[in-house]
Amino acid sequence: MKTITSDIRYIGVDDAEMRLFESQYHTPDGMCYNSYVIMDEKVAIMDTSDRRTMAAWKENLQEALGGRQPDYLVVHHLEPDHASGIADVCSMFPGITVVCSAKALQMMPQYVTLPTTADGTPRVMAVKEGDTLSLGRHTLQYIMAPMVHWPEVMVTYDAADRVLFSADGFGKFGVYDADADDWACEARRYYFNICGKYGTPVSTLLKKAAALDIEKILPLHGPVLEGEKLAEALRLYTIWSAYDVETEGVFIAHASIHGNTAAAAERLKEILTAKGCPKVAMSDLCHDDLGEAIEDAFRYGKMICMASSYDAGVFPPMYDFLHHLDIKAWQRRRVGLVENGSWAPSAAKTMRPMLEAMKQVEVIEPVVTLRGRLKDADIPQLEALADAILQ
Repeated sequence: MKTITSDIRYIGVDDAEMRLFESQYHTPDGMCYNSYVIMDEKVAIMDTSDRRTMAAWKENLQEALGGRQPDYLVVHHLEPDHASGIADVCSMFPGITVVCSAKALQMMPQYVTLPTTADGTPRVMAVKEGDTLSLGRHTLQYIMAPMVHWPEVMVTYDAADRVLFSADGFGKFGVYDADADDWACEARRYYFNICGKYGTPVSTLLKKAAALDIEKILPLHGPVLEGEKLAEALRLYTIWSAYDVETEGVFIAHASIHGNTAAAAERLKEILTAKGCPKVAMSDLCHDDLGEAIEDAFRYGKMICMASSYDAGVFPPMYDFLHHLDIKAWQRRRVGLVENGSWAPSAAKTMRPMLEAMKQVEVIEPVVTLRGRLKDADIPQLEALADAILQ
């Protein structure tokens, strides 16, 4: 059993076999579901876990409690990967009170039957911004965080140990690893795919957090953040939530049917590098993880989309990529276009309106048209596009 502080115990569970989080995001290293217990004059369980891990989570809970009866179950986020144990806990401990936001109380019947006392009164305490709950030495302060990333989300600050229970904020893909050196890699992919649409609510939460004396952040996924890792996480979240550029460079996303557009992408990468581009990242949308492509599109300030024409439109992997950028509120970027078509090039006329419908996205000229394999006569077009994107 891990201890976070002298009174806070970690009871989360790894699911090392999870390979598709939320049925869409690749998790080759599995996933962790974090939960905590605060041991004080009164005892509070901070969230539960995913249904797949419930047996192991209940074992961890019982070990941490050491025979004590918990007084409260604090629910920061109702999504089933964190709240599947509400009914189990209420059954195990008939006197427990569930603490949640008013919006969570409204939504809870969608997922669980509300626990009640013998006379039918719900054993649920709905809290609002600034409300507090004393456990003894620890006083929990509730902070509302709607749309980070569901409307009922709240976070909790414990001034005694200077910790913030941050719900899905500051999470990452992968199993729990307190010693992970590269937190940002999977935290970035997690943020832009899970919370990317909600930059303004995340920014609002960051402003609230800035007024608190925080020594540790305890997220629902990923390791506890403290020290240099905490400072770096706050720095990156400030950039990400504002849709600012994190890394200078160009991201090339390509979707190629028979490899000719992919070969052109490789040549364009060489051209950009030769012209002094500090970083050129590239993704094959037909084979690489879409979540990583979304991550890189947000990370860099400039992107080039290169795609085959298909059925008088654009090759579906590119269409799917652009659709995902749209629903994640991708914005404030410059984009170059390269289309390929053997007899009736059509990819650009599909990509351009999709991109221009996004907030402050500029499609630059020239739009390059290729026909089949890359030829020497096409190189000046790629050179011109490279010059334009680097301006």
